[in-house]
Amino acid sequence: MTDDLPRDRYRQGPPPGYSAGPPTERIPRIVMPPSPPPGVQLPYPPPQAPPLAPPRPVKPKPTHGWRRGIHAATFGLVNPGPSRQEQRQAAMEAMVAAPLRGHYKIGVLGKGGVGKTTVSASVGCVLAELRRGDRVVAVDADTAFGRLGSRIDPRAGGSYWELAKNKNLQSFAEVLTRMGSNSSGLFVLAGENGSRRAILDPAIYREATMRLDRHFTISIVDCGSTMDAPVTQEAMRDMDALIVVSSPWPDGASAAAQTMEWLAAHGKTGLMQRSVIVLNDSDGHSDKRTRGVLADQFRSRRQAVVEVPFDPGLRPGGVINNTGEMSTPTRRAFVEVAAVISQFLATIPARGPHTR
Repeated sequence: MTDDLPRDRYRQGPPPGYSAGPPTERIPRIVMPPSPPPGVQLPYPPPQAPPLAPPRPVKPKPTHGWRRGIHAATFGLVNPGPSRQEQRQAAMEAMVAAPLRGHYKIGVLGKGGVGKTTVSASVGCVLAELRRGDRVVAVDADTAFGRLGSRIDPRAGGSYWELAKNKNLQSFAEVLTRMGSNSSGLFVLAGENGSRRAILDPAIYREATMRLDRHFTISIVDCGSTMDAPVTQEAMRDMDALIVVSSPWPDGASAAAQTMEWLAAHGKTGLMQRSVIVLNDSDGHSDKRTRGVLADQFRSRRQAVVEVPFDPGLRPGGVINNTGEMSTPTRRAFVEVAAVISQFLATIPARGPHTR
């Protein structure tokens, strides 16, 4: 008897009790790419260049002093850059030019003889020049023969009553025919100064300024010299910020301090906190030490203060056409006033022309 060979046993099939496992998946066929001919190199992608460094910011050009002289003498090859004062000036101008939404009113208060109207027109010029996308108007609310119109545009006549009573004045072009303007782009609603002038009252003021609110982003209201005047009271109902003009002497500063106390006593603490004191040297007779002492006194009460130096170009009664006619220190001071006010306005919710 011959034993079966091992290969014969495998041919007979699996042994009893054998169980096959799950079927295996079919392995896909891998096709290899053909080899390139001898001597031919495969095209590899070129190595990527390292990322370029961001371009260095261009240093601003200096605009004043020896820095500007060096920049000009070397045809721009040597640029010492702007001074700290120029950098601060640029930052303040950027604050003034920052976008605003809605309509805002800025009041200007001060007793007679301190340069209240000069400050109103000058700050208005700064705002109009730096905010070219907005319309800025100065409003004469001084019932005691206010001179704001003659300081901005001598051709402007009193038009309160026409704006308030003429319901056909709807478009900006129609409203503009009752107003004046200067080369800064500052518009003005003048008061009446004739011998037969009508007395401005709160109702006429309210109706006329509501008409202006439809067309202007910022209104600068040159108020009377007394806080208790009816039109001043009406104007303060919806003021968003306040400029209090003072002479750089103790008696003028005392009057400005009384204005702050009046605001606090009449529940206008919010407006008091959004006020700036302007120490205006209107005649050039003040001294630096006195101005510094008065400014420190207001700052100790957490009050914003700006000192405006004497400028012979801003003579009483003269026309204020644009800030280019001011001395550099004077323009810088008024830009600072406008920057402080702009910071105040940025904290106030936007108000539409009909919100009161």
